[in-house]
Amino acid sequence: MRIARFVVRRLLQLIPVLLGVVVLTFLLVRVLPGDPIRTILGPNATEADAAAARARYGLDQPLWRQFLDYLGGLVTGDFGTSIQSGAAVGTEMAQRIGPTLELVVLALAVALVVAVTLGIWSARRADRLGDHSLRVLALVGNSMPEFWLGLVLILVGYSVLGWFPAPSGRVDPDTNLAPITHADLLDAMLTVNGPAFTSALAHLALPVATLTIVIVAPLLRSVRASALEVLHSEAYTAARAHGLRGRTLRRGYLTRATLVRLPSLAALVFGTAIGSTVLVEYVYSWQGFGQWALRGLLYRDYPVVQASVLVIALCYVIVFLIADVVHAILDPRVKI
Repeated sequence: MRIARFVVRRLLQLIPVLLGVVVLTFLLVRVLPGDPIRTILGPNATEADAAAARARYGLDQPLWRQFLDYLGGLVTGDFGTSIQSGAAVGTEMAQRIGPTLELVVLALAVALVVAVTLGIWSARRADRLGDHSLRVLALVGNSMPEFWLGLVLILVGYSVLGWFPAPSGRVDPDTNLAPITHADLLDAMLTVNGPAFTSALAHLALPVATLTIVIVAPLLRSVRASALEVLHSEAYTAARAHGLRGRTLRRGYLTRATLVRLPSLAALVFGTAIGSTVLVEYVYSWQGFGQWALRGLLYRDYPVVQASVLVIALCYVIVFLIADVVHAILDPRVKI
């Protein structure tokens, strides 16, 4: 009950936060230089053409009227119409957010497993060769640009070794897959489509590996630091003095105490992963949410930018809410 009340309270606090995001995004995108209508129509468009386009998208109305129309649409689940494509923003977003979330969630899950395993292993061998080697690798991984790493993995995995398919989509062109969530791996599982699952997994391998390498470095360093703090704590020394040894000490105490700080850190790294997907999607021709939002920003497509920022803010709040709940479960001392 205590956790349920905490979740309800946080969800209620979500309303003013999202309202602030809506207001700021609405105002900021209109302050940015550039005219979306002129960008879409081109330099040869007449004033009459531009005026007709502005009237079609409601941009000829006063700013306060545009905001009220936009807010009213949000209440009914209408994110507006894309100036660039003329399609409903909600429909486009539903088709793009699934592939990106699939990519980010898989990469974050793999990164967490790798970071916890190697971070604790490194801390237990502090100042030895294995520890120094992992720290150097984490530093190198933290310094590599996403687009460069993606190109290297494509060169090695596809061009040289031929282990992975060409970076030209999310599944093979001849794959018959019914879109449900537009997350191909999940859709293949829901429809029990083995060939589509294999194809989607093969196309996911390199993008997930790229994103995992980018985000595992900060996680690994933080897990190592937390494990070292636990190893040098009085509580750990007392546990050893009371006869705890081997697996019981490592899994029952060291791992649990180290994981206490991980949820909040994982929530922060989630933001890094969302930002990194833009370049990863570009390198792998992965038509996801990041590419869609970037294209909307470049074309000054107001409805697309407003919807993408709102969804990213919503993802952040939900991820931090989950992190707080998991933190409270792992650490009974935390009061929520």
